[in-house]
Amino acid sequence: MELGKRDPITGRETTGHEWNGIEELDTPVPRVVLFFLTVTTLFAIGYWIAMPAWPLWSTYTKGILGIDQREIVAKQVAEARQGRAPWVDKIAAMDFAAIQADPDLMGRVQIAGRTLFEDNCAACHGVKASGGPGFPNLSAKSWLWGGEPDKIAETIRVGINSTNEDTRISQMTAFGRDGVLDATQISNVVAYVRSLSGLGSDDPAEAPAVAVGKEVFAANCVSCHDEDAKGKQDMGAPDLTDKYWIYGGSLDTVFTSVYSGRQGHMPHWGSRLSDVDIKILALYVDALRPPQ
Repeated sequence: MELGKRDPITGRETTGHEWNGIEELDTPVPRVVLFFLTVTTLFAIGYWIAMPAWPLWSTYTKGILGIDQREIVAKQVAEARQGRAPWVDKIAAMDFAAIQADPDLMGRVQIAGRTLFEDNCAACHGVKASGGPGFPNLSAKSWLWGGEPDKIAETIRVGINSTNEDTRISQMTAFGRDGVLDATQISNVVAYVRSLSGLGSDDPAEAPAVAVGKEVFAANCVSCHDEDAKGKQDMGAPDLTDKYWIYGGSLDTVFTSVYSGRQGHMPHWGSRLSDVDIKILALYVDALRPPQ
């Protein structure tokens, strides 16, 4: 191919390359592309000079504008804290009953408490606080350690079976695994316990198992769950007569609970949340309960 040959259609010179009869034109880069490449390069250089940009060994280039995002965020947090201070200080100084009697404060508790709950508690208890397998339903009326705001606050602060030295401690015996009860006794007491919350079968053939299970319950379970099976909040023992089950109320699940035991765990939040945040969170959780 002749070098410098002109294309008869476009009038441009060719590069001298040909592929299967197709000749390559010597077409320059469009000026608009060069323009934007130049603008982009100049902008990048200007940004590097004006703003923090390049990492160094133990620091970074600060830029001539001296902008520091950490300082900006710290200032915004301080301003937000200052704006919250009047009502936060009120909550810190007032007792639970007085706060609950103040509609304005409770309105703020609802907003702040929901944020605290979603940030710290929803991973286990769910956004709606309805719980799940192994995690209590906080929107129900059933409480392990008491549902008054001060008791809820204490549970949040120290946790359950946590590393806090004041933690609430709860443990259910593994009646089957430890050989306290045999399989038949466990099946009978499971039948009785499920009947207390209306989950038992209507089959008359199950009545003898329920009767025997009641005797097994009286001999082994009342020390924690009490004679009426409504539990003991000072021990964290659940009410077995309501419809709420932490681990599930199916036959297999209840059998597993009795056979293998249970030991729930809740982290202690006293080292992560402030006292007033725990107070707000306790009030928020308490307000989730249906009316008595």
